[in-house]
Amino acid sequence: MITRRLALAGVLATALSVPSRPARAGEGGLLHVGYQKNGILAVAKEQGAIETRLRSLGVGVTWVEFSYGPPLLEALSLGSIDFGQVGDAPPIFAQAAKADLVYAAAQPNGGSGSAILLPKGSKIQTLADLRGKRVAFAKGSSAHNLTIAALEKAGLGYGDIVPVTLAPADAAAAFARGAVDAWTVWDPYFAIAETGEGVRILAQASEITPTNNFFLANRTAIEASPERFTAAIEALGGVASWCEANRAEVARSLSRITGVPLPATERTVARIKYVIAPMDAALTAEQQRIADRFHGLKIIPRAIRVADIVWTPPGVPRSNG
Repeated sequence: MITRRLALAGVLATALSVPSRPARAGEGGLLHVGYQKNGILAVAKEQGAIETRLRSLGVGVTWVEFSYGPPLLEALSLGSIDFGQVGDAPPIFAQAAKADLVYAAAQPNGGSGSAILLPKGSKIQTLADLRGKRVAFAKGSSAHNLTIAALEKAGLGYGDIVPVTLAPADAAAAFARGAVDAWTVWDPYFAIAETGEGVRILAQASEITPTNNFFLANRTAIEASPERFTAAIEALGGVASWCEANRAEVARSLSRITGVPLPATERTVARIKYVIAPMDAALTAEQQRIADRFHGLKIIPRAIRVADIVWTPPGVPRSNG
């Protein structure tokens, strides 16, 4: 039944929304990593890949769990964690709020497992039919950006819908009881919900806009000790290569970690591109387009220049972005 399946999404979101108590970031012998259970960092955590790589530097690793990007970046800016991965929109909001962070690396197309979903009985057939409808998404998340990009594709404006900004747990519950007309969300919530009775996919991110993921670092921490971040990113590159070659095992691993049924996790893993890349000019330009979109709609309070917070590893020529 749709209610039971979406209840699982709600339980998952609730479980992920309460991070363990973090230690103070910036401690000399530790790298504090914020992660979401479904991402590449979750696989790296299970494999101990970052711990193995940093051991030679005399650095340990602690892990703090988050349900989605904006709370993770808040912790990053405050210095409660040093490093973490999020989707495309959270860094835009964080930079606009003058957060103390930088882009350290990227996972291009790593967030392609996102979609706009419709509940049972919905008469909506096209993106244009969203006019006047209640659309749920997490404020400041990649789903926020996907919603706006979808409206643009349909020739609609942000004011043509009724935005319902909810964290994933609350959005899952609202969707299940029919309190919203559509729900924009990412995997694994998408993968759980899409097989619910009568649930339809209105559009997937791959049909609308590039959906990149990014690794962010606390600016003060990375400038003080760049070698530990460079080493962590190198370790993640190895994890990404392993994931690309071992998708079935990745799915089994993530299913164990999250408690999400294996079939849903397999769909999630199939939609992900596992690669770690530097922040190049194209990725920076795409982020700038998103920033300009949010500023143009007055959703963020000021214009920002994404290139200003792109970190360049020591010894690498800095791009003008």
